[in-house]
Amino acid sequence: MALLGFVGVGRMGGPMASRLIDAGHKIVAFDTQKAATDALAAKGAQIVDSPKAVADIAEIVFASLPTPDVVRTVALGANGIGEGSKCRVMIDLSTTGPGVAVAVANGLAERGKIAVDCPVSGGIKGAVGGTLAVMVSCPKPTFAEIEPFLKVFGKVFFTGEKPGLAQTAKLANNLMAACSLVITSEAMAMGVKAGLDAKVLIDIVNVSSGRSSATEDKFPRAVLPGTFDFGFATGLSYKDVRLCVDEAEAMGVPMVVGAAVRQMLAVTQAKFGPQSDFTSIAKVLEEWAGVEIRG
Repeated sequence: MALLGFVGVGRMGGPMASRLIDAGHKIVAFDTQKAATDALAAKGAQIVDSPKAVADIAEIVFASLPTPDVVRTVALGANGIGEGSKCRVMIDLSTTGPGVAVAVANGLAERGKIAVDCPVSGGIKGAVGGTLAVMVSCPKPTFAEIEPFLKVFGKVFFTGEKPGLAQTAKLANNLMAACSLVITSEAMAMGVKAGLDAKVLIDIVNVSSGRSSATEDKFPRAVLPGTFDFGFATGLSYKDVRLCVDEAEAMGVPMVVGAAVRQMLAVTQAKFGPQSDFTSIAKVLEEWAGVEIRG
C-alpha cells in the first residue's frame, strides 16, 4: 500500500481521498477548510498545513480544486506542490481546461516533476460510490504507475500523452451535459404550458429518442420534486462551459449552440447565484414561461 498526498478534500476530493483510505492507502492531506480535513483525520489521514507540506511527504499528490487559477497557484505558486521535496507526480483531478493543464505540466517539468491531467465526471454520487469516469493524459510509464490508484475512483480512460487532452474530453462532456439540461428545460416548460403532466412527458421522452442524462437523471431527481439539489453548482457549470467555448473558438471550432448554453448559465448564475444548483436552469424557464415543472 502507498502513502499518497491529497490537496483539496472538499465535496469531491473528500470522498475520493476516503476511498483511497478504504482501499488500504495512507493519506496526507491539506485543505483550507478545517471541516473538510476533520472528516479525513477521523479516518486516520495525516493533516498538514500547506500543499508544499503534502508534497514534502508524498511522492504522488492528488489535487481536487475549484478553479483553474487555484490549480495554477497550488501547483506552481509559493508554498505549492511544485516546491515539495518528495513529490514526483501531481495528479490534477480538477477541471481547468487544456491551457492551464499545459502550463502546469510545463511548470512542473522545469522542477523535475510530472503533471497528470486527470479530470473526473460523475459528481459527488460517483465520487462516493467509485463510479466516476476518470480521464487521463500523461506519459505512458506514469499512467502504468498510477492506474491502480485511479481505478479506486471508477472507470479509467487513457486519452493520450499530450497535456490537456483529458481536459478537452471533460469540457466536451460537461458542455453536452449542460446543453441537455437547457434544452430539456425549454421542452418541458412548453409541454407543461400546453397542459401535459411533467412526469408523463419525462416518461415518454425516456423511452423515446429525446432521452438524455437530463431526462433520465437530473429532472427526476431534482426538478420534478422541486428540490433543485442535484449536487453540481451553477458557477462550476458556467465555468466549465465558458472554458469549453473559449477553447473551441481558439481552435477555430464554432460553438453556436455552446455559446447559447453559456448565456443560459450566465442568466441562471445572475438570478440564483454561483452556489445554486445548476438544475436551477429549469427555474429560469419556469419563470419565463409562467409554469412549474413538477410531477
